[in-house]
Amino acid sequence: MKKFLLLLIAGLLLIMPTCDAAPKWNELAAQIEATVREAVDIYKTGNGRAAKEKVNDAYYGIYEKEGLESTLRVSVSSKSVGLTEYQFYKVKKAMLAGDPIDKVEQEAETLIQMVYENVDALQNAHGVGGGWASFLPAFLILIREGLEAILVLVAIIAYLKKSGNEKFLDTVYNAMIAAIIASFATAYLFATMIESTTAGAGREILEGATALFAVVVLIGTSAWLGGKADAKIWKQYIQGMVDKSMTSGKAKALALAAFLAVYREGAEVILFYQALFNNSSSDVEMIWAGFVAGCVVVAILFFALQTGVLRIPLKPFFLFTSALMYLLAITFAGGGIRELQEGGVFGQTPLEFVPTIDVLGIYPTVETFGVQVALLILGVGAFLYRRRQAAA
Repeated sequence: MKKFLLLLIAGLLLIMPTCDAAPKWNELAAQIEATVREAVDIYKTGNGRAAKEKVNDAYYGIYEKEGLESTLRVSVSSKSVGLTEYQFYKVKKAMLAGDPIDKVEQEAETLIQMVYENVDALQNAHGVGGGWASFLPAFLILIREGLEAILVLVAIIAYLKKSGNEKFLDTVYNAMIAAIIASFATAYLFATMIESTTAGAGREILEGATALFAVVVLIGTSAWLGGKADAKIWKQYIQGMVDKSMTSGKAKALALAAFLAVYREGAEVILFYQALFNNSSSDVEMIWAGFVAGCVVVAILFFALQTGVLRIPLKPFFLFTSALMYLLAITFAGGGIRELQEGGVFGQTPLEFVPTIDVLGIYPTVETFGVQVALLILGVGAFLYRRRQAAA
């Protein structure tokens, strides 16, 4: 954990000098408005595709790249961010569909109004006082994004200790460090080497694909751990091991799960901090204070959960870790589909009755919620089938 935090701090120190002075939130809103209005003007010439790309410039090049989206998400409301992102999608969809100019203008005006309302809400939320406006986002982003990774890592590390495979802990820790390095490399690539629109869409697609790959790994790990909950099966497993050693292939699978858990949101968190530094003229020390406080809370949660999980008896331990892995797979699935929607891979069909709950990966669209419901049904079915087999 110490190496993990030191590497993260060193990386943030490296990106600080590259931060140029960035406009404040109301100036970003004005830039988005100007870009969207320019897109509407392009649409009036009959070029719907070029107009849609100009809207992408507003979304990826300003709303996301300058940190407005991520700051709103942690400081105001995930729901309001989701509604604004859906409005961006509606404007682009109307342009590509060749809708009447009046309708496109109406959708664009709605989007502009929503952006300004978001910025007003953000400034009101930060009205609690100077430095705290920088401290809170810096603190909350680590808690929000770190919790899922912590749960995966705790389950993996606890399993290795519980089964007498401590020698593979270094493999998992090295995977975590590799994920941090890969996150900084990815963040640097998207921030400096690729044109903003392409970088924004590419980042969303990469995050979505990583999340869905993690879903596959987590489901496989969940099934494997769940199979060890039966005492007879566990005894056979122990007897079949040489010096209580698991296969190198299984160790690599667990290390891969650890890597994906950290890497999934790593680049996004790093870019968020860079945007936060950009938008802070005199509160840099409060950003660092928020970062340090977040690290302390994350470390406390990590060690507290690890200690608690290790005290669980054998059978409940495997049932708990198996269920945890599967629930995280459902969470990652919702988040992964959402990222691909934001990257333009999938469309969005709204579900009014579904709330936005970031921590559970729940979003109000048919595509995200439908996949999660399907996985939940599949998991319950597998659990009931396993119980019936065990009772037979």
